[in-house]
Amino acid sequence: MVGNKYKKMKYDIEKLKNSVFENIKKINQIGQEYWSAREMYKALDYKNWRKFVNVINKAKTACQNSEQQIENHFVQVDKMVHIGSGAERNVGDLHLSRYACYLIIQNADPKKEVVALGQTYFAIQTRRQEFADKEFDFNKKSETEKRLFLRQEMIEHNKQLAEAAKNAGVIKPVEYAIFQNWGYKGLYKGLDAKGIHKNKDLKKSQNILDHMGSTELAANLFRATQTEEKLKRDEVKTKNEANKTHYEVGKKVRKTIEELGGTMPENLPVADSIKKQLKEEKEKKNLNDRNTK
Repeated sequence: MVGNKYKKMKYDIEKLKNSVFENIKKINQIGQEYWSAREMYKALDYKNWRKFVNVINKAKTACQNSEQQIENHFVQVDKMVHIGSGAERNVGDLHLSRYACYLIIQNADPKKEVVALGQTYFAIQTRRQEFADKEFDFNKKSETEKRLFLRQEMIEHNKQLAEAAKNAGVIKPVEYAIFQNWGYKGLYKGLDAKGIHKNKDLKKSQNILDHMGSTELAANLFRATQTEEKLKRDEVKTKNEANKTHYEVGKKVRKTIEELGGTMPENLPVADSIKKQLKEEKEKKNLNDRNTK
């Protein structure tokens, strides 16, 4: 999630630096970041290590279900503690990747206030890294280039969201339209697609996403990706639960924007259609694909 306005809204670096999770982050000899499970369980206010191990095991299962290698994200290491008279005992520890921490946070006790903070921190950091991995420097790109990139990301992730929703019982086109509206309602304070059209003075034939600036597109991309992951992680199997999940994720994204002083998405300006640029980019890609065959 990117762009100067979006950084102010969500990627507030100073606020991230002040996070307890940022403070316990470590860097190994080859420059990789990690978190100690022993420190993480204290940061999440768990008093009992065994209970936290149950959370870790759930996170490992979610990791495996996402077709990720558990050993790449949960690295077993030794941790020696003094037990008196100069003796030591190995209590064991795990070096956790950012993704492992994200999964742990999602499976931790939601009643703990620090867990909500962690959900925001690791979700944001995970998305930032995904963009960094794509080597797309938003600081050096124009608003149009940012919009084009994010709009293409939305197209791909909406396909994945539709598949996740289908597996959750959202089958018919009308059911998916309702499902999408619940996500919009959460993010746009009760406005569905029709309401957003009216609020932004768009015609019925105009696609909302084609007229969003980079900041608004980034917020909606975050909504889509997090809903997709939550539907899979929670193994949602009914339409009602899927709709509720989409609404709650949209609402949480909105709350985060509000907490960081960002502009609410319904108040962001309407941008010119980006359909022409999308068409040109698609034609360019098709031409490159033909030339490489």
